[in-house]
Amino acid sequence: MIQHHIEACAQVPGMQEILLIGFYQPDEALTQFLEAAQQEFHLPIRYLQEFAPLGTGGGLYHFRDQILAGGPEAFFVLNADVCSDFPLNAMLDAHRRQRHPFLLLGTTANRTQSLNYGCIVENPQTHEVLHYVEKPSTFISDIINCGIYLFSPEALKPLRDVFQRNQQDGQLEDSPGSWPGAGTIRLEQDVFSALAGQGQIYVHLTEGIWSQIKSAGSALYASRLYLGRYQITHPERLAKHSPGGPRIRGNVYIHPTAKVAPSAVLGPNVSIGKGVTVGEGVRLRESIVLHGATLQEHTCVLHSIVGWGSTVGRWARVEGTPNDPNPNDPRARMDSESLFKDGKLLPAITILGCRVRIPAEVLILNSIVLPHKELSRSFTNQIIL
Repeated sequence: MIQHHIEACAQVPGMQEILLIGFYQPDEALTQFLEAAQQEFHLPIRYLQEFAPLGTGGGLYHFRDQILAGGPEAFFVLNADVCSDFPLNAMLDAHRRQRHPFLLLGTTANRTQSLNYGCIVENPQTHEVLHYVEKPSTFISDIINCGIYLFSPEALKPLRDVFQRNQQDGQLEDSPGSWPGAGTIRLEQDVFSALAGQGQIYVHLTEGIWSQIKSAGSALYASRLYLGRYQITHPERLAKHSPGGPRIRGNVYIHPTAKVAPSAVLGPNVSIGKGVTVGEGVRLRESIVLHGATLQEHTCVLHSIVGWGSTVGRWARVEGTPNDPNPNDPRARMDSESLFKDGKLLPAITILGCRVRIPAEVLILNSIVLPHKELSRSFTNQIIL
């Protein structure tokens, strides 16, 4: 997911450094990924671990000295769980024309789905944010927050005010001393809602691709958006049908190290990762196969995510339930529901977890296999640039 964020940021002229901020313990896979990204994009990239989950703004304030090192003109803040074409250069141009502490990227949603996002009321002439409500109970506006921002260095001052206020409130309620919850800052509620209408927050609207990635289904939708965008930006990354090769239908990405049998049929909207093996007669459609997985002969995988190192046996069928946005509504967004509700598993896109082996002649419908708890976590909250 964050490969797309990093690639977009590397294309911004004058980019100095990329910082990933999150609470999770970094592992070998993340370390290797960051090292490879540094070599590919020729930028320093570091992961900064929070001492506790600090919300969408707490990490920014906690690591403020590292963010401001080198005296940046401004810095981007990108939530990691979004898919976008990231119009960062356009945001930077807008910031330079009219400098303000906060610039938010906004897009539109229909009236019903807008309630699931942060809603923005803007001045249509100046694009100042006059009112901001995070996930309102009633309709406020069809302009929603994309979770992509451009901040000036002075934007950290309101975060300091929130931190100090939290610390004072905690000391009043608890025993004297530093209150550990003071570092938790919610950008949306604590900063945007409070400063809206004061001439400090502005919105830059985009008509480009955008979606949240909150579930397996939304990950597949995001993959489809990125593959479609490759038709314009990186057509060389898309697989082409060639004599003696697999049959390609629509947009398909195949990692150079993957081994795909010539009788396999792939697409549309399929992404095959590093070291994957796809056997004879396999049918793949609307799916993601992560690195090291094996799909044995005559496997059928539809609307699914096959996890790292998994094996799907011969003649097995794995099929998830598509839940795309309404194609008849241009403002429709993904309904990013959680995997569980009231303790019950909801029908969703299938996830096959790490080192799971599905034996031959097995039919799996609308099921999720999570053998390792690491599959259900996201390892980073934001990318700071």
